[in-house]
Amino acid sequence: MFEFQKLEVYKKAKSFHLQCGEILKQNKVDRTKKDKLIRDSFSIPLNIAEGSGRFSKPDRRNFFVISRGSVFECVSILDILHDAKTIDTERFQSLLLNADELSRILYAMIKNLSN
Repeated sequence: MFEFQKLEVYKKAKSFHLQCGEILKQNKVDRTKKDKLIRDSFSIPLNIAEGSGRFSKPDRRNFFVISRGSVFECVSILDILHDAKTIDTERFQSLLLNADELSRILYAMIKNLSN
């Protein structure tokens, strides 16, 4: 097992990606939004994994910053899907809570690597 696979943030990021995939399976979403959400949600765990494999603090930090940016992009897409009534409020709020938790954890990791 790789070290990043033990990280709670990585596990949560994988789960978030799978939840986003479920939204896309259960709802009719146009190709552009579908492609963007899947790529952005996939980017979160991928950048956590890649950053975890880097040796320098600035290098690791950069990948965690990218990962956090992908969380924000996912939230924006989900917000638009919610406004378009593609996803219901309960599911949207649940995803938002998960995204917020990911964002907070990544922020703490970034902050820790800034010192």
